[in-house]
Amino acid sequence: MTTPVVSIAYHSGYGHTAVIAEAVREGAAATGATVHLINVDEIDDAQWELLDGSDAIVFGSPTYMGTASGAFHQFAEDTSKRWFTDTWRNKLAAGFSNSGSKSGDKLHTLQFFATLAAQHGMHWVNLGLKPGWNTSEGSEHDLNRLGFFSGAAAQTNADEGPEGVHKADIATAEHLGRRVAETARTFIAGRAAVAA
Repeated sequence: MTTPVVSIAYHSGYGHTAVIAEAVREGAAATGATVHLINVDEIDDAQWELLDGSDAIVFGSPTYMGTASGAFHQFAEDTSKRWFTDTWRNKLAAGFSNSGSKSGDKLHTLQFFATLAAQHGMHWVNLGLKPGWNTSEGSEHDLNRLGFFSGAAAQTNADEGPEGVHKADIATAEHLGRRVAETARTFIAGRAAVAA
């Protein structure tokens, strides 16, 4: 059985989003996938090649002023070289974001990621979880406590450092990592079956 390769292309301004990226990595690695963490603010040619060789790419960024960070937007523009050559066509894609507010317009950031993936001809993998913390018996400790469907969303108080990232959001990000890696394994097996 072929081992899926998952890369997490992320930017973290103050360290909070890096915690979420690590959780996605742990979730994907727990399935046996090969996982690369790539900080897009420091990306080099070797890391671009890792992205090109991946079965799935998970995009991550804090949400600043209603969208992904400037560093992530620069990375997105730089992917145009891949767009011209269809390098990422038919790869899987997913995304995550963190902000100081419960909503914080993170949906717009996730939609930006999904549009970027669509432009590359990638297949979007959603979170695959029902919303948590939406009944009288629910709590802030539920998976998907913020109720996002498009990807993993996290909220960290603006006056706390990376150690303040909520444990439920970390667990939700781990779930996303597992889901992406398992979906990639299914895609790989399906392609092999079609080719046989």
